[in-house]
Amino acid sequence: MSNFSAQDESIEVGRNVIAAESDGLKQLEKLIDHRFTKAVDLVVALKSFLIIVGVGKSGHIGNKLAASFASTGTPAFFMHPTEASHGDLGMVAPGCVILAISNSGESRELRDVLAFSKSSHIPIIGITRDEKSTLAQFCEVVLQLPDTPEVCINNLAPTTSTTNTLALGDALIVAVMAKKGFTRDDFGRHHPGGKLGMQLQTVREWLDLHPQDVPTVSLTTKMQEVISTISRGLNGCVAVIDKSGNMQGMITDGDLRRAMDGKRAMDGKFLLETAGDIMTKSPGTFGLDIMMSEVIKLFTDNRISNAFIVENQKPIGVIHVKTLLQDGYF
Repeated sequence: MSNFSAQDESIEVGRNVIAAESDGLKQLEKLIDHRFTKAVDLVVALKSFLIIVGVGKSGHIGNKLAASFASTGTPAFFMHPTEASHGDLGMVAPGCVILAISNSGESRELRDVLAFSKSSHIPIIGITRDEKSTLAQFCEVVLQLPDTPEVCINNLAPTTSTTNTLALGDALIVAVMAKKGFTRDDFGRHHPGGKLGMQLQTVREWLDLHPQDVPTVSLTTKMQEVISTISRGLNGCVAVIDKSGNMQGMITDGDLRRAMDGKRAMDGKFLLETAGDIMTKSPGTFGLDIMMSEVIKLFTDNRISNAFIVENQKPIGVIHVKTLLQDGYF
C-alpha cells in the first residue's frame, strides 16, 4: 500500500506543477501589451544580429531562443555575459539589438553588456519580472514577466519563471515571423537537414541532389526495347516521348504485366506492339516547384511508386518511392 501512496503523491505533485505553471502562463498573457509590439518592431528592423544574453537558467533559455530566431529568419546568437566582459563585447556592433534575460533583473554578470550596449546606442530589450530593476533601467523596451512564485517545493529553483520566459520568447519569435511574412518555403531553406528539412525541399532541390539519365522511348518503340529500357533505368518505368521530346505517356512494370496477360501474350503479338499501344496517357507528373511533402502525400494517397518530373512538357527526372525510403523521406 505504501508504494501506491507514493505513486499517488507523485502524480499529485506532477499535476500541481503543471497547473501552477499553466496559471503562470495565463498571468503572462495579460501582460502582453504595446511594449510587445515595440519589441517586435525592434527585432524586425535590426540590421545585423539579435544578441541574446543571460546567465544560469536564463542563459539556457536564451540559447534556445537564439536557435529558434536564427532558424526562422532572424540572424541571432547567444553571448555569455562573462565571456562578453572578457572580449566578446567586440561582437556587439551598430545594427545589433540586445535581448537580455534576467528574472530578477539584477544579474550582476549582465551589467558590462548593458553598460557597453547603452553607451554604443545599441537597443536593449529586457525580459524581467521587475520593471524597476537594474536591467529595466537600461532597456528601451521591457517585456515583463508575472510575479508568480516558483512551483519548486522550496520556491527557489527556476521553474515557473523559466516556463514563462520561454513562452514569452516563443511569442516574440512567432510575432516577428508573422510581421516578416515568414513562410513554409522560407522555413525549409533554413532547415535542409533531417526529415523535416527534406520534406520542405522542392522537387527542384531534390533533383539537384539526384542527377539522372531519364529513361525514355518513342511512341513507336517495340516492346523488347521498352522492357530493356525499363530494366536499365532501375526505376520500374519509362517515359514515352514524341519527336519533339515532349512527354506523351508512361509505361511501368505494372503496365507491362497487364499487357502480357491474356490473349495477346499467348498469340505472340505482344512483342510486336509499340510503346504508344500500351502506355498510360497523360500520367500524373511533378513540376519543379512542388514541395517534397506533397510528393510524399500523393505517393501515399494514390498508392503509386514512381512518377516523372516534367519541365516544359519534357521529362527531366523520375522519382521512385524506393529512393525516398532509402533517403529517409518517409
